[in-house]
Formats: sequence, structure tokens, C-alpha cells
Amino acid sequence: FLAAADGLGSIAIDTTQLNMSVTDPTAWATAMNNLGMVPVGLAGQQLVTDSICVPGFDPSLSMMTGITPINPMIPGMGLVPPPPPTDVPVVKEIIHCKSCTLFPPNPNLPPPSTRERPPGCKTVFVGGLPENATEEIIQEVFEQCGDITAIRKSKKNFCHIRFAEEFMVDKAIYLSGYRMRLGSSTDKKDSGRLHVDFAQARDDFYEWECKQRMLAREERHRRKLEEDRLRPPSPPAIMHYSEHEAALLAEKLKDDSKFSEAITVLLTWIERGEVNRRSANQFYSMVQSANSHVRRLMNEKAAHEQEMEQAKESFKNALTGILTQFEQIVAVFNASTRQKAWDHFSKAQRKNIDIWRKHSEELRNAHSEQLMGIRREEEMEMSDDDSGDNPSKKLRVDDSALAAQAYALKEENDSLRWQLDAYRNEVELLKQEKGQLFRTEESLTKDQQLQFLQQTMQGMQQQLLSIQEELNNKKSELEQAKEEQTHTQAMLKVLQEQLKSAKELAEINGHDESQANEINVLTVALVNQDREKNSEKRSPGLKSEKEALLIGIISTFLHVHPFGANIEYLWSYMQQLDSRISANEIEMLLMRLPRMFKQEFTGVGATLEKRWKFCAFEGIKTI
Repeated sequence: FLAAADGLGSIAIDTTQLNMSVTDPTAWATAMNNLGMVPVGLAGQQLVTDSICVPGFDPSLSMMTGITPINPMIPGMGLVPPPPPTDVPVVKEIIHCKSCTLFPPNPNLPPPSTRERPPGCKTVFVGGLPENATEEIIQEVFEQCGDITAIRKSKKNFCHIRFAEEFMVDKAIYLSGYRMRLGSSTDKKDSGRLHVDFAQARDDFYEWECKQRMLAREERHRRKLEEDRLRPPSPPAIMHYSEHEAALLAEKLKDDSKFSEAITVLLTWIERGEVNRRSANQFYSMVQSANSHVRRLMNEKAAHEQEMEQAKESFKNALTGILTQFEQIVAVFNASTRQKAWDHFSKAQRKNIDIWRKHSEELRNAHSEQLMGIRREEEMEMSDDDSGDNPSKKLRVDDSALAAQAYALKEENDSLRWQLDAYRNEVELLKQEKGQLFRTEESLTKDQQLQFLQQTMQGMQQQLLSIQEELNNKKSELEQAKEEQTHTQAMLKVLQEQLKSAKELAEINGHDESQANEINVLTVALVNQDREKNSEKRSPGLKSEKEALLIGIISTFLHVHPFGANIEYLWSYMQQLDSRISANEIEMLLMRLPRMFKQEFTGVGATLEKRWKFCAFEGIKTI
């Protein structure tokens, strides 16, 4: 029955040796009566293909004559037929064993139900066993399915059987539904209907998990081998710097064929920090050699550009030839559509000629647009070149003073940049000599002082910018004052002339001296009034009401801080009132009012701090 359990079909035997057929209703009725069952649905139904029983064989004779029942699974018997078609139902047959006989279920009944198969299942549940069935009889029946590793029998007519392999479970499931009879007894305790189903065992699941983990390890190992095989080879290791290697590298840098490899080594050495005072000249010569290849690369680029231009020119010429041929083809179609030749063509021919003409015209127009686009690009390139070469379109600076000032600033910027690079190089050399691992507290304080000095320098730069702005404002105010002074002098001259003329008239008319004094006093008052107006115009007033509010709040804040406050503290306080205000805006406002606020430096070295104080009470005394 193992072949049938594997789904290979029914079990058959040669009919020349065993010719009893169980399709006979009387044979089936006899078998069912021996089991104490009423035969159901036997009228002419095909239950099994052929019998595997010897005619007239009595199982009780096996003990006397030594003739054992024929086991259909004995190797060499040729009992396994070829697999049947899938649409043919599997037909089960009677199975004889030494101690029992297995009768197949009624083929009209539905197949026995089974649960879902657990992963790695090697254990089956067997229920419906006869009460008198022993563990030896169970092993005799199921060992034909494969090697049995364990049998756990219960007192309630069921047991669990564990096989060595998973495929053996399928063969055991095949026996589900068979009626088992011990010997030739008709007692109910010696018969029972088997129910074989999948069982869930922890040992099976553990072995299945181990197998899955082993397969996963093998898969990972296979993928790793595949990745190692497909991984590109690692680049060659770059040697460490030495004078000998540097000399060889300098020779390679001069060779065009080895330049790419040599420049990689040079870059690696520089990034590693191999440059020091001793090797600086050698590295400079290698960098100079690398720079000498710039001209070669530019020449190669020019050659490639020339080749590209030649290719463009050849493409344009070929496109022009193709366009000419398209024009000729379109001319042929146009000539064919004229009445002199058009009348001689048939209707189908005219239709085809018209379609061909339209298609040719579309292709000609497309090629013509492409050619015109190429010419347009050439004209644009030529116009760009002309505009770049034409000196009349370049911007010229006529102011010689501005040009000289720009040149001086440029030289100063270059010198400062060179000094900064020199200082950086010296700092890096000092760091390399001393090492980062042996930094002491003194070096940390130096770094802090350097950072503080940098911040101070930035603040001084900002102050310098603000002072420059104030200087420009003062210059503009000075110019305005000069203009006002000239204006007042002119007015004074006019008044003096008027005064002289008034005195002369007074003397002529006989006026007294008191009237002349009144005129002088009036003149002086007018001049003083004019001066006061000019001074009011020159004084920098407040721009908006917001600045007035800020000055009031800042004055109150600094008045309650007699020792002053730094700009950060003041800004943090003002930030709570107006989040949009900045520290720079507050500082510029304080600098605009030197008689109300003054700046003082407190502390020494790392504790140096700038503080603002309120001095309006002192400044009002000096006015």
C-alpha cells in the first residue's frame, strides 16, 4: 500500500497468479459479515482493481503450513503499477498482515478529514484502534510505511507514532479509514476503524527549525561567496612616504602615461599629513610637476573640441545633402500632382502619391528645422565670442581715485590672506610637533585666549565699521556746516551793509545813538537765532517713536545698574519686551548718543568685558 500512499495509484497484482476479484458482491458481503458489519452499496460497484488474496486462503493456515500472507510491498514482486491519471479516484484494497487484516473503507464515503499539516511533521495520531491491539501489532502494521523511531500508546485506543522522515507520514495517512481486524476474530474488541491524522510534536518542530536555520546558513554562505566573487578587486595599497619613494613619484609625475596613478599617491600623502618642514620643498616640486600638466590637458581639450567641431561640420554637411535630396523628392511629387500628369494616374495611385508627398514634406520640414537650429546655435556662439572680444562693450572705470583705492585694497587683502595662510601653516606645524595627545592646561588656556582674541577682533572690526559710518556722517555734517557758515557770512555782510546805510540815514536825519544800538542788538539777535536753528538742524534727532521708547527703557535699566551692563545682558532684557530687536540695533542706538551712554572695558586678559553705563546726568552738566 506504500505506492498508493505516495499517491501513485492503486495496488495491483498479476491476475494469472491471483485471480479473485473483490468486485464480486458476494465476496464483499462475506468480508463485511466476518467483521460483523452490514454491507452497504455493493451492487455492481467497482471498489478495488484486483485482489491481492490467494483463492481460498485461510489466514489460520499460515501457522501450520508456514505460508505467510503476501505483502504487496515486498521488493521484487512488481506490485507497484504506473501512476494513474489525476482524474481517476484512488481505489484502496485489502491489506493482509501477520497478526491482522486491514479492510478498505467504502469508496462511496467521503475521504477522511485531516488537520493542517504542521511544519516538519514526522508524527501521526492513530485513533480507532481495537481494544486488544498491542504495540507490536501497531508496529507491524505501520513499519511498512517506514522506519519508526517511537510509539506512544494510550489506554484509550489511540497512539502516536513518530517516523524517521517526513514522507513516511503521507504513507501512514493513506491508512486512514481502514477497518482493522485482529486475526479471524469477530469480537468487537478485536476490530476498529483507523483514523490517522497529523500530530503536532515539539521534537518535530525543533528539528524543522534546526533544518531551516541550517538552510539559511547555507544560503548566507552561498550569497557571501557570490558577493566575494562579484566584488571588484581592491585598489593597490599606497606606500608610505620616504625620500626614495618621493624621488620615484617625482619621475612618474613627469610621465604622461603614469600621471593618474602618481597624482593619486601624491594626494594621499598630502591628506595623511606627510608634509613638514623637511619635506616641504620636495612636495612643492611635485606639486609644481603636477601643475605642468595643466597645459597638456588644455591642449588635449582643444584637440577634442576641434574634433567635435569637425564632426559637427561633417554632420551639418550630411544633413544639408539629405535635405537637398528631400527637396528633390518633394519636387517630383509636386510635378506629379500637376494636371498634365495627374490625369493619367488612377484613383488609388493618386491617393498613394498624395500620402507619400505629405510624408516627404513633413520629413523635409523636420530636417530643415534641425538644420536651422544648428545654424542658430553657431550664430549665437559667434555673437558671444564677438561680445567677449569687443573692448567697446567692456565696463571702464573713469575715476582714477577709485581705481587706485581698489588696487590698494586688493593688495592689502592679498597680503593679509598670505599672512593668514602663513600663520595657519605655523599653527599646524606646531600642532604636529607637540601632538594632540599631550595637550596641557596651558595650551587649552591659550586656545581659549586665542578664541577670545578672535571674538574681540571681530567686535573691533564691527566697531571700526560703525566708526567709519560715523566718520562719513561727520563729513557730511561738516560739509553742511560749511555751507551754512558761508550762508551766514553772506547774511552778515548784507546786514552790515544795511546797518551802515541805516546809520548814515540816522546821522542825516538827526537820530540819536540809542536807535543805532537797538539796530545792532536786533542784528546780533537775528544772527544768534539763525545759529540756533542751524545747530538744531545739525543735531541727529530720533528717527521714530520706537527709538524714543527704547532710549527710555535702556536708560531706566542702566540707571538701576550703576556698574554698567554688557550688550548681551541688555539685549536679553529687551528681547523679553520685543523679540524682533537685535543686539546690533541696540548697540548702534547707544553709540549714537555718547552724552547719554558711554562704553567702558573692565577686567584683564580672559576676563575682559565691555560694559555700557548711563551718563546723562554727567553729560547735561557739560552742555
